[in-house]
Amino acid sequence: MKLSLNEFKSWKNKKITLLGMSGVGKTHLSGMLSHYNWFHYSVDYRIGTRYLDEPIMDLIKQQAMQVPFLRDLLRRDWIYIANNIKVDDLGPVLSFVGKLGNPELAGVSLQEFRYRQALYRDAEIRAIMDIPSFIHKAQELYGYPHFICDVAGSLCDLEEDRSVEMLVRHTLVLYLQVDDPSAEADLIERAQQSPKPLYFRPSFLNEQIAAYLQARGLQYAAEMDPDDFTRWVFPRLFRARIPRYEAIALPHGYTVTARETAQVRDEADFLEMVEQAIIRNEGA
Repeated sequence: MKLSLNEFKSWKNKKITLLGMSGVGKTHLSGMLSHYNWFHYSVDYRIGTRYLDEPIMDLIKQQAMQVPFLRDLLRRDWIYIANNIKVDDLGPVLSFVGKLGNPELAGVSLQEFRYRQALYRDAEIRAIMDIPSFIHKAQELYGYPHFICDVAGSLCDLEEDRSVEMLVRHTLVLYLQVDDPSAEADLIERAQQSPKPLYFRPSFLNEQIAAYLQARGLQYAAEMDPDDFTRWVFPRLFRARIPRYEAIALPHGYTVTARETAQVRDEADFLEMVEQAIIRNEGA
């Protein structure tokens, strides 16, 4: 939603969605605001605890069943396995998505990878559709006056208009822009130091697989080194997402820079940053 500066200041129950690439600081800001009476809704946490919980557990049990000792314990119901995902530690979700490549190097086959990508996309859309009910719960059930939504970095790649419409209808969208080369280089370096599973638009994935195979002189996805591909593709994914984020933020929301977000220390700083973004938008 779009608001004037006065409307934002007088907005009794503020509801804000943070948009941007993974690693840009959405979860950090959300966690900070949770100490100031804001309800933190993490889309990825909802994905892992609600919509991918069973597939995640099935994958873990499938691996455990390959160990004779654990297989016997599981079949006799002598042990159980639980998903212990945390808002600031999405390990089970990331493990389920996996990295494309050679299974002997802990990679996921192309067919299985595409299947998991489709499940993740569906789960993300469902988690976004839950936002209105959680806004209600935050205020009426838990007593939080304000709501901060930490969306997945892949929001811009869902290619599903209802998700954006839902966010715009119920929240103020704030795009955390990586605004200078040094900040971009730092984000990419951090991502490449510890390559994590990613969601890709199907058409983008197909293009990048073909380009990677050609660049590495390989023929099949099963020959790919999972970590090497993830490191190689991240800068391309990052730059491909920038115009897609902007296509959401320019007509529907507001933009703040990485330099601005790095200076936020408390709720007052955050609100001042949002107000400055609204002023810039009104001036434009």
